[in-house]
This record gives sequence, C-alpha cells and structure tokens, in this order.
Amino acid sequence: MDLDIVRVIKSIPKDYGPEELSPLVTPWGEALMGDEEAVPRAEHPRPQFARATVHVLHGWWDYAFVSCADAATAWASTAAPPAMDGRIRVPFSPEASLSGVNRQLQPQELLWYRRPLSRADFKGSGGADQRLILHFDGVDHACAVYLGGTLIGTHEGAYQPFSFDVTDELAAGETVLELCVYDPSETGTQLRGKQRIARSGMWYTAQSGIWQPVWTEVVPAVHVDSVRLDADPDAQELRVTAWLEGTAPLSVDILDAEGIKVATGGADPAEGVGVVSFAIPVAAPRLWSPDDPYLYQLRIRYGTDVVDSYCAFRCVAIEDDESGTKRLCLNHKPFFVRGLLDQGYWPDGLMTAPSDEALSFDLCFVRKAGFNMVRKHIKCESERWYWHADRLGILVWQDMPTGGDNPLDKYARDRPTLFRTTWHAMRDDTAKNQAKLGASDPAYRKAWTDNMAATISRFYNHPCIITWVLFNESWGQFDAALATQLAWEMDPTRPVISTSGWYDQGVGDYHAVHNYFRGMHMFKDPYAGRRKKGHRAQVVSEFGGLTWRIADHSQLDHTYGYAEFESMDAWREALDTMLAKMDALEAQGLSGYVYTQISDVEEETNGLLTYDRRVNKLA
Repeated sequence: MDLDIVRVIKSIPKDYGPEELSPLVTPWGEALMGDEEAVPRAEHPRPQFARATVHVLHGWWDYAFVSCADAATAWASTAAPPAMDGRIRVPFSPEASLSGVNRQLQPQELLWYRRPLSRADFKGSGGADQRLILHFDGVDHACAVYLGGTLIGTHEGAYQPFSFDVTDELAAGETVLELCVYDPSETGTQLRGKQRIARSGMWYTAQSGIWQPVWTEVVPAVHVDSVRLDADPDAQELRVTAWLEGTAPLSVDILDAEGIKVATGGADPAEGVGVVSFAIPVAAPRLWSPDDPYLYQLRIRYGTDVVDSYCAFRCVAIEDDESGTKRLCLNHKPFFVRGLLDQGYWPDGLMTAPSDEALSFDLCFVRKAGFNMVRKHIKCESERWYWHADRLGILVWQDMPTGGDNPLDKYARDRPTLFRTTWHAMRDDTAKNQAKLGASDPAYRKAWTDNMAATISRFYNHPCIITWVLFNESWGQFDAALATQLAWEMDPTRPVISTSGWYDQGVGDYHAVHNYFRGMHMFKDPYAGRRKKGHRAQVVSEFGGLTWRIADHSQLDHTYGYAEFESMDAWREALDTMLAKMDALEAQGLSGYVYTQISDVEEETNGLLTYDRRVNKLA
C-alpha cells in the first residue's frame, strides 16, 4: 500500500467556524481602487468575433439588496425597489472588494442593479437598418432584465452569455436599465463551481450578480450571428460554417500575421437560408503550437457587416507513439503536457480578474515557470482569457462547471482518498448512485448538460483548448458515458476526460487520476484489458498541492493544503523532486500532468504564486 496516511490525516480540513478573510489586493486592483473614474475591463470583450461598434457599460451603477422570502420564484417578476442602497462598480460582484460594496447576497435576498441607458451608449448607432444589442457575458445565477420598467427577458446560468435586441425599446430615447438577480449559492443545485457562502478549505467565497462584461454592440439588420471555424492542417483548408440574419454575399479573407491576404472564399446564400458552410483551401498552413502560436487573421464580410476574427491550424488527438503507447499528440507528434491547475480566483475580484493585464499575467507566468498548459478548473472564463492563451501558446484543458446537491454523500466523497480500488467502483447511471454523487435533481442534470453543450459551442474556435474535462472527483456526476458521447458528437476534434479523479466509467480518451497522497508512479487503467489494449492515454490530472504560506500575503493565519514545510527552501526542494519524478514517467507512458496550483486561494496556500500575485514562490 503506497498511501501516505500521515499526510492524509494532516490534510483533513479543520472546522475553524465563521472567519473573516484579511483583505488582500493585487497590483491591478490597487491601481483601480486609486482611480474612482477609471472604467475597469474596458477592452473589447470578444477578440475572436470583433466589430468596431462595441462599447462596455462598466463603472458605477446603483444597487440594492431586498429581502424576499420567496426569492427563488419572485426574481422573475417582482417590482423594483423605489430607492437604491448605493453604488456598485460593474463588472465586479458585490462580494468582491473591487465592487465597492463588500456585501454577501443571501439566498433569501434579491440584488437589484440600475443605470440609465440610451442610444448614446451604443457606439456608431444612427442608421435606420441598425440593431442595438445589449450583451451580458455572465450573471450569477438568475436574472430578469428590464428597460423602462418593462421586462425584456430572463436568464438562468452563471457561466453562459446572453443578449437582447433593444432597438425598439430605445427608439424614444433614454430609459432605465434594471436587473433583478437571484443566487442561492450552495443552498440550491444550480451550477456554481467552487463557490460557497460557508467558505472553507477548497471551497471559496461565493459571489453573485454581474461578474463578466456588460456591453453594447451595433449590428446591421443583415449580419453574421456566429461562425464555426475548422482549420484543418491535414486537409489544408479552413471550413467555415456561418449562421446569418438576412441575405447578402458572404466572404472570408484569410490574412497572415503581417496582414497579407493568403486565401479567400465565401458563399452567396439564397434568401431565407440561415446557415451556410464552405471550405477555403490554404496551401501548407503554418501550424500553431506552444512554441509557435501562429494565428491567421480573418476578415468576415456579410453585406455591410464586418467582423474581425482569427484561426489557427493545429490538430490534437490520442494516437499511438512508435512503441504503440497511446499518447496525446499535437499535430500528430507526441506532446507531453506539463500543466497547472487554475481556479481563476482573485482576492479583490473573486471570479472576476481585476484587469486584462491580470489575465495575461497568470498565463505568462505559466510559461516562465516551465509549464505549457493550464487546466481551467470548474469555471468558464471570459473570452479574453482564451484569446490570451491562443496568442501566447498556452494549452488549456477546459473543465465544465458543476453543481448539484450539497453536501455530497460523505462515503462516496471520501473513500477514494483511502482506497484506490474504489476509483472505478461506482456506476453513475442509477438513481441511487446519482443521489450519492449529488446529482439527484433532474433540473440540475439538464442544466449541466445544456451548459456543457453551450460551453463546447462557445469556445469551439479557440485553438488553445485541447481537451474537455466533464466531471471532477464525482461532484454532481451522472451518466458520464452519455455525456462523453454527446461531447464527441459536438466536437470530434478534441479528446475528452470523462471523469477526472474518480469515479471512472471506462469511457473517454484519457485515464485521468488524482494523486495527492501516493507515490509518483503510473496507475494502471483497469479498463485497458476489457477493450482494445491501451485505448486511453494516461494522465495525472491533479497532484501536488505542496503548501507554503507567506504571512503578509495570506488571508488567514492557517492553511489548507496537502503538505507543509519548515522553510521555503524545503518547499522548493520538495517541489523540484516531485516534478522531476512526474517528468520521468513520460518514458513509462504518461502523457501529462496537472500540478495544484497556479496561485494560493483564500485558505489554500499551495500556489506557486501568492493569492495577491505579488510573490513568486519559485523566485
């Protein structure tokens, strides 16, 4: 038995009761707090589908908390309060210090937002054939949106964007934009990732409301809704599928990094045809990789609509190496993944990065620290984060946010830590077991499935994403085999990790284990002998978690992690030894690993960076 039982015992979370987190601020948050008039996150929110007629609505709005005994149902129809409580800095949640509010939304409360909105908030508006679109890229969890007191729509789900055509509502001039938000956090079963009102250990401060960009866009009545880009290096062509409003000639120019046109193509759809597909040949395309993250620029024209985008030619698959071992291959060559777990949390912004520079800072650190991949953990990021990864050449494993019942069944949750034989010992397609795994609510299962499909569709065009990760350590897990099949059907170009850690159902493209308490060695795939031998690549999708707390850069006087050390030198030595052992497993058939983690987060001090990003523990 290779289990380090002493380490297991020391890592058991301790109940410290309710605690106040000491304030920490990042350099970018500090700069924002020092400038009351600054517009945070003012950059174009969608670099991969960019029009010039975009304007962000960030900055100071009015807000109010309203007690509501039936908040779970009233959020979609209740009247706005006559007066507001104060100002909130959007797009930061009220729980985040950068919002200026520092107040937790409770499950029996509603959060209201208010600000004026007029045609002047739409850059380039004025033409008779133009439509005014109001975008929300993330509101946690459910919201009703009003203009001039009239409900224009509702949305549920923290991790997906939504939008409204408000042209007609703004025809008469200025009006009032209001949002009513409801978020039950862990008292509900909705998708929420690692958020908890009762934060502790690996569970972080819950946040609510607007947490991603809010922006406006002017589009012609005849315009492109969206595109799907398949840049196929083997076929040497870019396949374009476009969803369209109206009828006009469609053209796509492909330009190199210097802006020189290398290819062009298009279609002339018949009237009433809402979607078209065509291929553009590209001779000997330059391949995208971490060493050469080459992006081709695209100019899409549809009538008077002009959209700038980009694509990259690369392929990723599980293939045999020279010895017949299944490997993750990039552009048909075995590629060993050295990854870091990325929670995407910030002490001053929570799930919202304080600035665009902060987003790129974390990704640049990954490369400087000797890693080539990040696993975006139980969260979907803003579009700009993926753009940074695309242009910097950082590979991404994208997790699906989860939710479900709280707490999980203790037996189902804890026994895999102690007993390796249980990693593959529970089916997830029965009602009894789904209840143990926190997936008893059919509404949760539908929301998870819908969100998985939406996530794959939303981020499909980003070359940085090389793997979809469906379930993590059984949280809210159900029907992994069916989910995997759906993911493959939606995206046959990327491998899938069906279950990261446990409970493995023998499906997917990887055998993905977690190893915090055992020796650094290979773990046999028990399903390899039941099907074609070695049909899955072997990865350690979480390990490490070595803890070193730096007092002036931590929010608590205690820690949560998987090993503590007497000095930073001892921590660094242990880290180097552990990573070297993992690197050595490549020769035995390992395709990659994910070390926990990029930065400290609240009670966790197992990051390579402190939570405020001011100290690099490796330096």
